[in-house]
Amino acid sequence: MRARPDPTMTTPLYLEDLHIGQTFVSDPVTVTADQIKAFAREFDPQPFHLDEDAARDTLFQGLAASGWHTAALTMKLLVQCFPLAGGLVGAGGETTWPRPTRPGDSLALHVEVLEITPSRSRPDRGMIRTRTETRNQHGETVQVSTVRIVAWRRGA
Repeated sequence: MRARPDPTMTTPLYLEDLHIGQTFVSDPVTVTADQIKAFAREFDPQPFHLDEDAARDTLFQGLAASGWHTAALTMKLLVQCFPLAGGLVGAGGETTWPRPTRPGDSLALHVEVLEITPSRSRPDRGMIRTRTETRNQHGETVQVSTVRIVAWRRGA
């Protein structure tokens, strides 16, 4: 089942609403060179994030968004397309960036529920594990995050 919630959707998802293999897809967001540079100036001031000319002679061979910028955009999109009751509270995971995000890239998420584990000691919640792929307009994956997230039970 593929879900693309309506942007005005306010109905939160609970542990009982989820099943293994369930997927969610976000709407896209486009990244500009100005946004890449602004984020880098404040949070990751390295030449390959700040200056096209300096970036040409680096591993990236051109201006690239900070991985943390891609992660922040991923979080924004995740909140929009995966409305868990109580918010998205992470409990550990792994993130990789197989290719850079470039100016003009249009990013969208593909989220899959991998595991659902009701808590034995806390009946009001459980833990889910998801895999989120952030993909550009060509379908190329720019970030992969596999994380554990707290999921509340209905009526908790």
